[in-house]
Amino acid sequence: MQSFKYGFMNIRSYSDIPKRKFNHTSLNLFKKQKLPKNTIIKFVPQQEAWVVERMGKFYRILDPGLAILVPFLDKIKYVKSLKEIAMEIPSQSAITLDNVTLELDGVLYVKILDPYKACYGVEDAEYAVAQLAQTTMRSEIGQLALDHVLKERQMLNINITEAINEAAADWGIKCLRYEIRDIHPPQNVLLAMHRQVSAERSKRAEILESEGQRQSCINIAEGQKQSQILNSEAIKQESINKATGEAEAILLKAEATAKGISAIASVLSENPMGTDAINLRIAEKYLGAFGNLAKESTSIVVPANLNDINGMVAQALTIINKLNQNTTQKKQSHSHNSNTSSSSQNLSTSSNQLNTS
Repeated sequence: MQSFKYGFMNIRSYSDIPKRKFNHTSLNLFKKQKLPKNTIIKFVPQQEAWVVERMGKFYRILDPGLAILVPFLDKIKYVKSLKEIAMEIPSQSAITLDNVTLELDGVLYVKILDPYKACYGVEDAEYAVAQLAQTTMRSEIGQLALDHVLKERQMLNINITEAINEAAADWGIKCLRYEIRDIHPPQNVLLAMHRQVSAERSKRAEILESEGQRQSCINIAEGQKQSQILNSEAIKQESINKATGEAEAILLKAEATAKGISAIASVLSENPMGTDAINLRIAEKYLGAFGNLAKESTSIVVPANLNDINGMVAQALTIINKLNQNTTQKKQSHSHNSNTSSSSQNLSTSSNQLNTS
């Protein structure tokens, strides 16, 4: 069998010619609808418009319901659906404002408003609208950068719908809405977008981590500040309490001393022999002080007249003060204890009583 050339292929029969494959969108666009025949009495379905020509000229549009046609003269030329039609827009390439090639497809929703214009205003209304949607989408994509295309799909759909309605006004068709279904950027752009998203998420994670550390340091500093404030308040209150206690002790001691002096003065004023008793007490203290001095290697001056009480008192005060100084120096060289302080306070009390007398 002799072969013949078909394009770039050598085939032997017409059955070997590869059949062209159409998707369902292409079939819907190019398939001719089967028209009903003129059987005189016809029933037009709801939401359909039948365009009738009489002797090759437009005659009328049949409304839904019963219709009577003249045989041989009337012919049903077009049948249009008045329902909303969803048209699939095939995938196409478009270049964005920043020169990125995208693959896009979408769905177009249209409705025939004027069957006369849809039949006689354009050869194939559905095909024309589909082509218009593709060209309009490419035009709108070319005015936007890739980021805006991905972020502003809703606004892009609205712009495409308005552009289609403006161009298809003379075709009796209204575009209700247009929806971009899929956007396919190039592989290298997808990888760059993934890296950008990863970097942005890493940045946010670092910011959140630093904010957490900052807040943690602030909380620790605030806690230390409050702790120091509370410690200082405690020390302050402790000092106040200690000073208050010491003041109260001094006051009580002074009050006790004053009461003792008042009692002694009262007794002396009431009892004439009280002075002799006081002198006797002072003499005993004087002799006791001499006894203590005898134990120490200390040089003292003894008054010439031992019968002079006033001189004895003055001499006693001198001896007591000197004894207090020597005792304090000796005790400080070994240890500081509470017993030494108590003895010094007793000697000081005796001195005060001697001065008062």
